[in-house]
Amino acid sequence: MTTTFLKLIAVASMLIDHTGQFIPNTPEYLRYIGRLAAPIFIYFVGIGYRKTSNKKKYIVRLYVSSVVMAFINLIINSFYNNSGDFLRNNFFATLFLIVLCIHIIEKRQVKLYVYFILWQIISFFLLVLLDWEYIVIIQQSSEITTPFYGDISGNIITVEGGIFFVMFGVLLYYSKNKIRLTMTYSLFTIFLSIGTKIWRWQWDNPLSMFFQFADYQWMMIAALPLLLLYNGKKGAGLKYFFYFFYPIHIIILYFIGENLR
Repeated sequence: MTTTFLKLIAVASMLIDHTGQFIPNTPEYLRYIGRLAAPIFIYFVGIGYRKTSNKKKYIVRLYVSSVVMAFINLIINSFYNNSGDFLRNNFFATLFLIVLCIHIIEKRQVKLYVYFILWQIISFFLLVLLDWEYIVIIQQSSEITTPFYGDISGNIITVEGGIFFVMFGVLLYYSKNKIRLTMTYSLFTIFLSIGTKIWRWQWDNPLSMFFQFADYQWMMIAALPLLLLYNGKKGAGLKYFFYFFYPIHIIILYFIGENLR
């Protein structure tokens, strides 16, 4: 299977998943099918970084995409949300942080590690500060502003999937043969499933913020056989199709869902 073919499978899975997320009264098994999408996109963002001729341009393109999606979410949540079910989907921000972390590791410069850690600490405190009632810039609920500020600043805790999906992407990047890929993927899925089961609903435990995954997140294991069938070939490409499809289908499904409520 080529890169393009596997990404199209991920797109179909994502479309089914978001149909279940945004359209009311749809069966829950649509969300189960959607567990295929994120791991495939995570795996291939690493492949894309490895094969691109301009790594910095690749990173910037992902960041710009995440900023655009953050503003789309902000506008919709601020002016077109009637149900109180806020739009928070921005997987571009997660993919951006994955390739950025890979880039920092590949450079092997201590100062880059220090800069990244400082950036994450400062951005986290800025998130708290900007939502403080005396220094509010955007007059909206913190459920709207916190994801927005987090995506804009590239905070590893607040992005979709959080720190563990970013770690997952880095680990997959360095799993350069099928045996390592299988072991890394399987162990991560087990870890995520156990962590979600133990800590997800413990709101008084700080660990719960890192395990905001569905109880059926373990179904992501179904994407592993597909990744093992990857033949290393690019396929048709369709690079910009994937960048445009993501926000467009979310906007359409969101408004359909809002009108059906």
